[in-house]
Amino acid sequence: MDRAAKRELVATMHEVLKDTGVLVVAHNVGMVAAHSADFRKRVRDAGGSVKVVKNKLAKLAIKDTSAEGISDLLTGPTILAFSKDPIAAAKVAVDYAKGNDKLVILGGAMGTQVLDASGVKALAELPSLDELRAKLIGLLNAPATKIARTVKEPGAKLARVIQAKASQEEAA
Repeated sequence: MDRAAKRELVATMHEVLKDTGVLVVAHNVGMVAAHSADFRKRVRDAGGSVKVVKNKLAKLAIKDTSAEGISDLLTGPTILAFSKDPIAAAKVAVDYAKGNDKLVILGGAMGTQVLDASGVKALAELPSLDELRAKLIGLLNAPATKIARTVKEPGAKLARVIQAKASQEEAA
């Protein structure tokens, strides 16, 4: 890779990392191409991206971003997973690492907060933004549903009593 391509890669990564919600750093020692492609696909499906970049270029890319504190984690063969959703990349990386011992989570960053491996795992256990929205909507709809059910129940009871009375008279 020539200098111009390296500069372009660093600039592109810098712009992308400015807008990320979470950045996960992991070692990928011994991962074959098929495992790497599978990991990339899973992260992409969750709305994130995966990048394997030389550590020196990654350190230059994270300079002057909120994730600058993770530069100490960039040693050895590293892979970066990131997403705008603050949970997506962490969730996929932790799930993938459970099934593949070749991917070892080192840590990450969420905003300016630097996370260790246990912090990334704790972040992965949180519900996603869509799950939180669904729960919130469910909580907001529950009282309205209960009120509607309570209001209509006396009328429904009366209708059942009249229907039962009519059925008894027809049988007699």
